[in-house]
Amino acid sequence: MRSQAQKPRSDIYQTITSKLLAAIEASPGDPIMPWQRGGTQPVLPTNAVTGQAYRGVNILSLWVSALERGYESGEWATLRQWNEKGARVRKGEKASPIVFYKEITVASETDGDDGEAETERRRFARGYWVFAAEQVDGYQPAAALPHNPITRIAAAEAYFAATGAKVVVGGTQACYRASTDTIHMPDEARFLDTDGRTRTEAWYAVLGHESTHWAGAPRRLNREFGKRFGDDAYCFEEACAEIGAAFLCARLGIAIEPHPDHARYIQHWLTVMKADPRAIFAAAAKAQEAVAYLDGLQSTPAQSFAA
Repeated sequence: MRSQAQKPRSDIYQTITSKLLAAIEASPGDPIMPWQRGGTQPVLPTNAVTGQAYRGVNILSLWVSALERGYESGEWATLRQWNEKGARVRKGEKASPIVFYKEITVASETDGDDGEAETERRRFARGYWVFAAEQVDGYQPAAALPHNPITRIAAAEAYFAATGAKVVVGGTQACYRASTDTIHMPDEARFLDTDGRTRTEAWYAVLGHESTHWAGAPRRLNREFGKRFGDDAYCFEEACAEIGAAFLCARLGIAIEPHPDHARYIQHWLTVMKADPRAIFAAAAKAQEAVAYLDGLQSTPAQSFAA
């Protein structure tokens, strides 16, 4: 009789899918974010070079950008200013708009009573584009968390490195950003030991989730769901990525049993999309395809499943 380690990978994926489905049917509850999202108080935006605080509408503009992208350093500067500081804005990063008002003195169109030309002060608005400290390399924000790295797992590190995906660490957001073709992970120090899962396991599970998104990008698998899911494609994609995370954790021997939060997250998106009962199997098929793609990028066979 074959051991679990000797079973075909497809058998393992089917086993994990069955366990996820059983957990979903048991209503495991709401998903738990495995990292701290940071403080609730917005940080007053300041210029990273001059130290001057931004004012007026610029504060609101930069707060919106920070909230959307998970930035919390509060430090911003133009491309030229970052270059002067020895830092480099990463290729493809999206700038945020600000407005700078300047007063100038101009000659009046009419002369004064004494026949001499009069002057007046006028305000001119000029737009600029700035980048947050989280968007540059070579700079450490003043508000950065104390260094607290996760415990590395050599096999997992080698696996994800072999994919060639660029991973940017910093801030409070985990996502795959198509515009820059980069995976973004929160600061390692934000990850916690929660709900029976170590912070190391949580880190690699989140990285597996985002790597599944990365694999499905147009320039790679070009993952499409057709008309079946329509407006619910985003929800289906998230369910697919989380199943991919569960598969990758098993693939790398990090956790052969899917963590309850995988089921919670998948259940959340399937509930939102009100999917048909077999949606999870369709998502699992796409997730398995993504893992197979990531496997194909390895120069040596990845670690076999734990027995």
